[in-house]
Amino acid sequence: MDARTETDVAHVAAAIGDPSRAKVLLALAGGGALPASALAAEAGVSNSTISGHLAKLLDARLLTVEHDGRHRYYRLATTDVARALEQLALIARPLPVRSLNADTRAKALLRARLCYDHLAGRLGVALMDALQENDILTAEHTGKGGAAAVSYAVTPHGHQELSAFGVDPDRLPRRRTGVRYCVDWAEQRHHLAGALGAALTARMFALEWLRHGRYRRVVHLTDGGREGLATTFGVDVDQIS
Repeated sequence: MDARTETDVAHVAAAIGDPSRAKVLLALAGGGALPASALAAEAGVSNSTISGHLAKLLDARLLTVEHDGRHRYYRLATTDVARALEQLALIARPLPVRSLNADTRAKALLRARLCYDHLAGRLGVALMDALQENDILTAEHTGKGGAAAVSYAVTPHGHQELSAFGVDPDRLPRRRTGVRYCVDWAEQRHHLAGALGAALTARMFALEWLRHGRYRRVVHLTDGGREGLATTFGVDVDQIS
């Protein structure tokens, strides 16, 4: 595509803008794949209605579909879709909480959740803070056109610490940016994204420091995770509860 060609923002915005389709996207924002029936339940619509919503999301290239025999499973098309949802949440009004279950879910999402394949919420922000405070990541602040910008990089000390933890910065997938950040919609601060954020999160699941919660995207820090994060990276786990 010609780099000078404008993008059709309105088409994507219209696809996201329907409440039922927004619920579908958010249900998939934790990086998993779900069948249409599960997405219909998440969106609160019938199985016959969800097919039209999924078609619109596929047409907007927000979803991809995987075939397993007669079954179809849907997932977000790219990590950038999850990032876009996180950015939209920064300017969106909060949904009203009308039940105890909704209140419990909302608090759990604020505490610790997945933003596609990496940690977000208070836990994600606390990890990002600790990585900088312990010289594992360094931040370079720049300014362009009056707007503040920041980029992060792994330090030599951080390379050693991460490798000892089981995440080799030199072996991260090259198809995506190694060190990236999202502005956390709840905390209004950065959490670690990119290939490094995904690798660290996967490693913590492998060590059983994290476990999935009963609500989609919600994760819980185990007792082993609380001790491990505090000892390994100096995370202040008390601020997460």
